Amino acid sequence: MRALVSGGSSGIGAATSVRIAEAALARGEEAMVAVCGHTSGEQQHEVVESIRALGGTAIALVGDLGDPEVPAQLVGSAVDEFGGLDALVANAGIAKPGELKDVALEDWDHMFSVNLRGAWLLAKASYPHLRDSAGAAAAVFTSSMSGQIPHAGSGAYSPTKAALTLLAQTLALEWAPDGIRVNVVSPGMTRTGMNTNLYADPEIKRGREEIIPLHRIGQPVDIANVIEFLVSPLAGYVTGQDICVDGGFSKSILSHIPGRPSSKS
Repeated sequence: MRALVSGGSSGIGAATSVRIAEAALARGEEAMVAVCGHTSGEQQHEVVESIRALGGTAIALVGDLGDPEVPAQLVGSAVDEFGGLDALVANAGIAKPGELKDVALEDWDHMFSVNLRGAWLLAKASYPHLRDSAGAAAAVFTSSMSGQIPHAGSGAYSPTKAALTLLAQTLALEWAPDGIRVNVVSPGMTRTGMNTNLYADPEIKRGREEIIPLHRIGQPVDIANVIEFLVSPLAGYVTGQDICVDGGFSKSILSHIPGRPSSKS
């Protein structure tokens, strides 16, 4: 398994990088993972070392996906090191909350350049290598529950994630004849380094847990497990899907209407 994971230095991307390596090694395969980050740092180093400690091969790659030259450079470096590519995980993303009427043009453009254009350019650069993969190649795009359901105050984030989902599903149709599967994972409320301060507030944490059917906040490994499944041989007949990993929250909306049989109020 030769994989490239963008946004792989922390959170969901870090957990995914390690999980892909673990699963590949358990199947008796070589595990080679390019852990991509915006900048180099201790977190990225720890992810790389964790993969190496398992017996896999890992490299640290750095670049700003907002730069249109960077995606092809990252893919090229991974392919040069691994001799090819079997899986792409386009996971990197940024967020800047705010009402749409207040969003600055530069913030709108920057978010689309990273969350959408960067993922598209990663896919474009990866395509010939995925097509030539000796195994069943796959790509997974990390979208968001906020790309499925309107989220007031999300700024450009929800629009970028909604567009990302349609980008991936279009690629699934276009790449299927080449044997490349493409799917989407849409995390719900998940505890990562980006929202540590939010969940440090016990009232917010408890309030969110109460409205999630499984009554807990997701962890990065919860999302990583689904991503790994989608790039693995076990998902060999799965393509074009958007899997929401949210503890059941997005399907529970009607349950919160007062007066309904399942409502507690």
